Amino acid sequence: MMLIDNLSPCPCGNPAGYRQCCGPLHDGAIADSAEQLMRSRYSAYVLKREDYLLASWHADTRPASLQLAAQQPSPTWLGLEIRQHHVIDDLHASVEFVARYRLGGGRASRQHETSRFVREEGRWYYVTGELKR
Repeated sequence: MMLIDNLSPCPCGNPAGYRQCCGPLHDGAIADSAEQLMRSRYSAYVLKREDYLLASWHADTRPASLQLAAQQPSPTWLGLEIRQHHVIDDLHASVEFVARYRLGGGRASRQHETSRFVREEGRWYYVTGELKR
């Protein structure tokens, strides 16, 4: 797990800073929306917060582990773009995003995905994602 200064910019791109954006969610606060959870999950990937990623993943689809520390080469995350946040109803939403990254010294790549989220007992969870081409 990487550490970040609370005054640093938030990895998700919010200029308000980590302390005002994803930091409180990583410390246990509840996301207000699926988009906010998506942003905090991106930041958790940047910071290698596997604990948070697994805790925010719905139990029906959550893997046993992600082994982020073992990934070689480790991705360098370059930025997040939220393309669309679609609220389906009070308990379901989707978020389309593009996350840019680089593996080792290679060329930059992108992950374009539409993720599905569900809210249970007031808390949003990531369920699954569909990769786009």
